[in-house]
Amino acid sequence: MTAIARDGRGSPIRYISLCCRKNGLSMNIVLWVIAGLLTLAFLVAGVMKLAQPKDRLAVSGMTWTEDFSAGAIKGLGALEVLIAFGLVLPAVTGIAPVLTPLAALGIALLMAGAAVVHARRAESQVIVVNLVLLVLAAVVAWGRFGPYAF
Repeated sequence: MTAIARDGRGSPIRYISLCCRKNGLSMNIVLWVIAGLLTLAFLVAGVMKLAQPKDRLAVSGMTWTEDFSAGAIKGLGALEVLIAFGLVLPAVTGIAPVLTPLAALGIALLMAGAAVVHARRAESQVIVVNLVLLVLAAVVAWGRFGPYAF
């Protein structure tokens, strides 16, 4: 990445794209893998929020739940499950594939909000996870809205 940044030819996303082409990998496959990992992560997280009560989530390490109502937590869980399905189902079925990059954009926005919540609670380790998920979702949104659309 430093070579591209030094000669001014592009952004980190351009670097990822160039690396994938140079190594013979298809950027489309990379985007599918990232979308699959995000789908798995958000499906598990969403189902966990839907299936467990607020106090059990707090005891299991999700202390941020203390700041939200049980209904808001269930709503976040439902949103995460919908976003997880939205990342893969539209592309797989071919029905409204524009929903895939919109779901990725939704994840990026959700993770930006989560980072703010964790920053207010001084939970810096969790912010790193939020930012990694945000960047991965942004890469999927960029690829599916742009040069690697369906």
